[in-house]
Amino acid sequence: MKDFPDRRAVNIGAATLSTYEAGAGPALVLVHGWPEIAYSWKNQIGPLAAAGYHVIAPDLKGFGASSAPRDKSLYDIRHLTDDLVGLLDALGIERAIFCGHDWGGAVVWPMAQLHKDRVAGVIGVCTPHRPPPPAPPLSIIKRRFGEKHYFIQFQDEGAAERLFETDIERFFRLMFRRPPTLAEIAKIGPRMLDLPGRFRDGPAPDRASTIICDDDLRVYVDAYRRSGFHGGVNLYRNIDRNFEIMRDVDPVIRLPSLWVGAELDAFLPPSGADGMEAIVPDLEKAIVRSCGHWVMWEQPQALNAILIDWLQRKFPANPPQI
Repeated sequence: MKDFPDRRAVNIGAATLSTYEAGAGPALVLVHGWPEIAYSWKNQIGPLAAAGYHVIAPDLKGFGASSAPRDKSLYDIRHLTDDLVGLLDALGIERAIFCGHDWGGAVVWPMAQLHKDRVAGVIGVCTPHRPPPPAPPLSIIKRRFGEKHYFIQFQDEGAAERLFETDIERFFRLMFRRPPTLAEIAKIGPRMLDLPGRFRDGPAPDRASTIICDDDLRVYVDAYRRSGFHGGVNLYRNIDRNFEIMRDVDPVIRLPSLWVGAELDAFLPPSGADGMEAIVPDLEKAIVRSCGHWVMWEQPQALNAILIDWLQRKFPANPPQI
């Protein structure tokens, strides 16, 4: 893993988190999404550390080289945020800025609600903060999109894991692709959200459309060959459980916050952040143009510039020592 920090195994009590660190200064925790690992922040760690921040990128529980228990209840939002508190405790850090992409964003916003005394600021990359829905989310998704939506299919314990593990490279080439055009979205239609079906029955992914190089892709393939897919898929099996945990928690986050959207994100379109200011009053927004969901790989320099500009204004760092 060239240009990536060495692994540090951090014991947080209930688990061990594989953690990668660089730099000194205000603590900044980078939280990956699914199907990702800490390596997803490869292009951010160095520039953020050089800008004067202590950058910490863990493999979440169930991912990479971290502990990967099978019990799905250990992947609800209470356990995930408690894991991050345990990480801060183990590293001797009182408060940190938390930055999350995709599912990582769905962890760092609740982190600011459940453990606000340990959070200095929040950054959501692609993932907005929203108030609780009026009903359990899976019932809403099933009613709107039907049984083939991958959120619904993932509830069948073991099925998605067994399927994706049959060809891990194919899976990642299916996921880490350039953003689809409007014509492609129209052609795929509802099958866009049938990830198991597209993996099983669709054409072989176009290698020319893969947005990361073969060496970086191999890091993901090797990581998921070790860990399996159960940790990440278990996140989806706690969607309704997370709703129950968070439904009565004050949704307003008063900490300095940043949301960064990707113009062509088909999974988390920028429109999802409309109205966020009502529950995140100290919010700034930015859009990365001509970019899909995998913004850290697709437009790393643009993302880094947005992050560093906001960080240096909200949490000024001492000039790094040369």
